[in-house]
Amino acid sequence: MTAKPARFTERPWFSSGPTAKRPGWTPQALSAAPVGRSNRSKVTVGRIKEALELTRDILGIPADYQVFMTPASDTGAFEAAMWNLLGLRKVQVVAFENFGQLWADDAVKHLKLDAEVLSAPYGQLPDLSRIDPEADLIFPWNGTTSGVKVPDASFISGDHQGLVLCDATSAAFCMDLPWAKLDVTTFSFQKALGGEAGIGVLILSPKAVDRLNSFDPGRAIPKVIRLRKGDAADMTILGGDAINTYSFLVIEDYLDALKWGLREGGLEGLIARCEQNFNYLQEWVEATPWIDFVAEKVETRSTTSVCLKFVDPVIVAQPADLQAKLAAKINALLETEGVAYDITGYRAAPPGLRIWCGCTVDADDICALLPWLEWAYAEALEHISV
Repeated sequence: MTAKPARFTERPWFSSGPTAKRPGWTPQALSAAPVGRSNRSKVTVGRIKEALELTRDILGIPADYQVFMTPASDTGAFEAAMWNLLGLRKVQVVAFENFGQLWADDAVKHLKLDAEVLSAPYGQLPDLSRIDPEADLIFPWNGTTSGVKVPDASFISGDHQGLVLCDATSAAFCMDLPWAKLDVTTFSFQKALGGEAGIGVLILSPKAVDRLNSFDPGRAIPKVIRLRKGDAADMTILGGDAINTYSFLVIEDYLDALKWGLREGGLEGLIARCEQNFNYLQEWVEATPWIDFVAEKVETRSTTSVCLKFVDPVIVAQPADLQAKLAAKINALLETEGVAYDITGYRAAPPGLRIWCGCTVDADDICALLPWLEWAYAEALEHISV
């Protein structure tokens, strides 16, 4: 029996969504939330505007881009963009993990667009040289379920004629996003800064707003994702007005996280925290023979949703369901010890582990976790017949 490590993590939250709250968070952070107030009141509208202004400031979003909130988290924000904007041009969808495939299914099966899907298995990126500058492009910047990210935006032409739609939900606040090449960008509080769920952020370039003003998609669009009013963009909503009633506990929580982000040095400081976390984990993975990254190339390794697979030849030779049981046992052992919660890989990904290294996680907790992963793996092997 392997001895348990002596040092415990202080904050055992390594889930890839919702992610860890910011260090030092307590429910007291929500005490000033304007609950019980109309979402049209001065104080509640002020809270939303403050959150949007801080979002713009920290992320460096250009002044002529529209930043606003949507219901239903990142999914709602991205669906709103797809349903309102697409159909004028051919669409290309880059799908290399679950959410990219979700947008591909929406484009092909539900919106029935003229769509080309550029696919790749877990661990790889598709051939990005096939990107057509005339097409509307859909892609996730970071694959939350595969641990694969695009290394940069060089695959997007500087004069891309179509719209570029980027799902940045596990990249925002932890990776530098090239706004000049992105026309539609979405994320959710629950991934980006450890916020509560249910509200998404949608960012539109002037080119995307022009599309709203000039193109009628000719489809019925539910009110909760409708961005046009009459024959043009609804500038009240794009200007920050709530599409429907939001939870002001959630807004207050996001404001708290944004203000913490400013104290940490803004975007530069948040990226540095994330990369430090990832570097500690990467060093351990490279020195550990039974585990490796799902991402096959170093430059495509996610620094937030780090996805790992078993590579011990004895384990790899086992059926996938047994490997999944091994991952589940590791997770259960660590949860019982109060060391780490929710670190099994995504159900459709290769069996393994997924550890969130985003900016709200402390590097000391990543370091404390690593010996526990060794212990749990050894213990789990004792309980799984291989």
